[in-house]
Amino acid sequence: MQRSRLAATLVAAATVAGAAAVVAATAHAQTGASTGLDNNWYAAAPYLMPQSNNPPDPVTVMNATGQKAFQLAFILAPKGGGCSPTWDGTSPVSSDTTVGDAINRIRGNGGDVSVSVGGYGGTKLGQTCGTVDATAAAYQQVVAKYNLKAIDFDLEEPEYEDTAAIANELGAAKKLQADNPGLFVSVTMPGTAAGTGWFGTQLLDQAKSIGFSPNNFSIMPFDGGFSGGGASQVSALEAFHGLLQSHLGWDSATAYAHEGFSGMNGKSDSSEYFNVSDFQTVYDYATSHHLGRFTFWAVNRDRQCTTTTDNSVCSNVQQNDWDFTKFTTRFAGATPPQTTPPTSPTSPTSNPPGTCSAPEWQKTQVYTGGAVVAHNSHKWTAKWWTQGEEPGTTGQWGVWTDNGGC
Repeated sequence: MQRSRLAATLVAAATVAGAAAVVAATAHAQTGASTGLDNNWYAAAPYLMPQSNNPPDPVTVMNATGQKAFQLAFILAPKGGGCSPTWDGTSPVSSDTTVGDAINRIRGNGGDVSVSVGGYGGTKLGQTCGTVDATAAAYQQVVAKYNLKAIDFDLEEPEYEDTAAIANELGAAKKLQADNPGLFVSVTMPGTAAGTGWFGTQLLDQAKSIGFSPNNFSIMPFDGGFSGGGASQVSALEAFHGLLQSHLGWDSATAYAHEGFSGMNGKSDSSEYFNVSDFQTVYDYATSHHLGRFTFWAVNRDRQCTTTTDNSVCSNVQQNDWDFTKFTTRFAGATPPQTTPPTSPTSPTSNPPGTCSAPEWQKTQVYTGGAVVAHNSHKWTAKWWTQGEEPGTTGQWGVWTDNGGC
């Protein structure tokens, strides 16, 4: 799955300053005033594409999970060139109503949004705006248009390897931070088994050289080198913690507090698989080490595949709808509403009382959702992938549904 991006175009670079004032004046009318949430929510905002990849209704997701914040993606430069912000390189932010309407609905339901700029593929404003000030002015239009309290700089290919573009992006991020007191600023970059690659360490060095300290630096530990699931992701996060210390001069606690996880739920582009259990592994690490951010790509994929295996709209792993989003809700400090998981229908049995037609549960056996076993004279159905979790015991997820005595 290519990580598709949203889009919207504003004004040419020559009129950026004037346009920003106009946009700011109309921001309240178009998207409503935002009182904002505490930073825990912006640090726990999962990515959501409100215009592409069969977007779910955000209010439905909010009500089902308790989630209050979303990371809307992605702001790019216009595909035809220029220094004005667009959704996905095609839809001008200046004339947008579609994303604005989605933001209004989220805020009307007690939530808020952050907006992510950059992402994988496409042309980034840091590549086209030419200077730090011009790049910052373009992003300031987005902040003003949507009355943002948070913004994410998702610095990936091809911009990631462009020294001048990264200098523009980080310089713009620093300026936005200074010009918008209280703005939550996160920086997201590719992850490797070593934490991040050479270009990532150069990014950290550039941030230090200009005196820029965002609220958070997050890595994306997926798409290469993470076939070990949650355990390999935790290893990468611990390595990145060391890089934050060595490149930024932070002590251990400060590095953890400014470190974040940006995962991928389900099947990755390179066919790695991250199940609910893997997210639990990383969540436990993140909370026990007091990491500053926990997010994932993307809510659009946070549902089990049924009529399609399109990786952009479903996860390709066993799950209930919004299982992964519930991790971000918990990370923000809220308790997700309890959901009754779906169960597979079972056929009536004519077996004598006390006998089961299903095979006996085996501790070493891997079971997927819908699998039926017998244990302690009861029949049990697996809700999702599991191994070693005994039916009838109280676990973190309660993976087995008791279908009653045989």
